[in-house]
Amino acid sequence: MARQLSSHTLSLLAVIAGVSAGLVTKARASDESLVQQRANAVVSLMSYAVVPDITASNLNIGSGTNDTSALTITQLGGGATLSEDVPLYLEGTLGYSRYDPQFVFTDGNETRTIPTKWNSLSATGGIGWDVGVHRDRFGGNLVLRPIANVTLGTVASDLRIGAALLEHRSGQNLDFLDGGTLNVYGLGGSLMLDYELFSAAQDIDAELRYSYQHLQSFTGTAESVSGQADAENLGLYLRRRAPLWDWTLLDRPLRYVLEGARTEYLGQQRGLLGFNSLNSLGLGLELDSSKYDIFITRTRLVARYMFSNSTSGYSIGLAMSF
Repeated sequence: MARQLSSHTLSLLAVIAGVSAGLVTKARASDESLVQQRANAVVSLMSYAVVPDITASNLNIGSGTNDTSALTITQLGGGATLSEDVPLYLEGTLGYSRYDPQFVFTDGNETRTIPTKWNSLSATGGIGWDVGVHRDRFGGNLVLRPIANVTLGTVASDLRIGAALLEHRSGQNLDFLDGGTLNVYGLGGSLMLDYELFSAAQDIDAELRYSYQHLQSFTGTAESVSGQADAENLGLYLRRRAPLWDWTLLDRPLRYVLEGARTEYLGQQRGLLGFNSLNSLGLGLELDSSKYDIFITRTRLVARYMFSNSTSGYSIGLAMSF
């Protein structure tokens, strides 16, 4: 189960998703440079969790064969503007990924396949400012939002290979496999165009966001391994909420929810997981509890279908707005 906060309102979203794709990850550990390449790959996978992204909030990838790796990416994050009088925007994202590459150790006569498990955890913060662009006659507000972002993360190998296996394989790059860690920082920013309309008839949210961060390892990691990657994408998010006929619950209208999202991956992320973009379509219901003196004002249950040219999946999300 994964949880994600929407990027435009402080809410809690629980997502369960399954996405099928192939990702070949076997590497020959006799060539130490490939361990370094896998370290760069792990940092690259972390890049999918440092930007709020509903299409990639939970990915599970693997073909189920012995020659492919399991990959899981999960995200928890959110953001909100303090008020119209103080248009300071704050956001935060926690990301987790698990990557299970296989390394083949060989001395020319005997070959042994060693499955490893690499876990990464990242925390991203962002601070921005809403610049008013236009307010239409329906009451909708369009703002331009520049955001500065910073990320801290760590990658750890939970394999304990042991001295017996490594005594003939003592190359420097192998120390990362044997319980090593890789600490990462990231700097970058985002530019978002955000439109919001709240009315009795309907609520409309539309976001267009470009994000870029450079991720780089720093001191304190396993001495032999360093990594770097760029996170760069362009995302579009659309949502409409409106009353479902004249139905009411908790003395408030019961609303239906329609969602659509597309993320276009750029730079190093493009094609990294076998696709250049991800799309998401969602349909759900929203319960309004704002009449009562509780901190949860709205609760949404949304089913989503995610797809791309070579990938498809689903999710069921439970969201709460405060």
